[in-house]
Amino acid sequence: MYRFLPAPLIGLIASLCLVLNTLVLAPFLMLVSLCRLILPIDTVQTALTRVAIGIASLWISINSLWMRALHPMDWQLPEFAGLDQQQWYFVISNHQSWADIFITQHLLNRRIPMLKFFLTQQLIWVPVIGLCWWALDFPFMQRYSAAYLKKYPHKKGKDYQSTLKACAKFKRSPVAVMNYLEGTRFTLQKQQQQVSPYRYLLKPKAGGIGYALSAMGDNISQLLNISIFYADHQQPSFWQFLCGKVNHVSVAMRCETIPAGLLNNNYIEDRAFRSEFNQWVNELWQQKDQQMATLHHDSLARGWSSVAVDVDIDADSPAEC
Repeated sequence: MYRFLPAPLIGLIASLCLVLNTLVLAPFLMLVSLCRLILPIDTVQTALTRVAIGIASLWISINSLWMRALHPMDWQLPEFAGLDQQQWYFVISNHQSWADIFITQHLLNRRIPMLKFFLTQQLIWVPVIGLCWWALDFPFMQRYSAAYLKKYPHKKGKDYQSTLKACAKFKRSPVAVMNYLEGTRFTLQKQQQQVSPYRYLLKPKAGGIGYALSAMGDNISQLLNISIFYADHQQPSFWQFLCGKVNHVSVAMRCETIPAGLLNNNYIEDRAFRSEFNQWVNELWQQKDQQMATLHHDSLARGWSSVAVDVDIDADSPAEC
């Protein structure tokens, strides 16, 4: 019945569901975090971390409920053979909209450890959500531009040290570290400004994944590579997603082993290794651009319209590890 409601009303209902879900569960998350602060005992910390992750997983599951109820989605999923909640993963994806995050969380919730994103330091001040991210041990990074480092050379390497400190917590229990290598949401304007060599992507930035794998090479060996394509190569706003006005969506996933030679190295100091690592990332992005082209071709073959949202995981490339 909801599909017959005006799109703005669907958007308001979806927004209300999201806000209420957050406001109801956030205090429980804050309580768990408070207990973690006053009870610095390893076994207690581990148990409370699991409780916090359970609350976050419940938040994602509730979001999935209103997404299914309000939007005529047709989720066609393969068997996620080999994916394991007790395994460490590094997850990469192209990025076009905030909707990407909700789609990815919906697909991977309770299949792998909860996704944790690298966030800029300023985001900790986002009302309510910032505290929730902090409570869930999301790594807040202080990034410095080349111009800033030129002016303040003593800050060189500080961002790498902050990455090491953040990733140290991830060694206690399995995590899935999420990174958008493009560093920003895709737009045609940004693509033109970059003179990007890719048809569907911006240029990747290897620093984030390079730092993380240098810090966690003993734990992470699996890469979950996700490609998201919106029909007609659109970049929908989050409001359009909430209103159910997003066109069909194709999602392809592939799980692969990270080459052993790219683990346990110093990305920031070893220039030869950094060059090799950047080449590997560029090859990943070339493959992803080709995958996006395939998803585009498939969407045209299906004759998708802009009436509904479908997510079709590429069954020919199942996420097997």
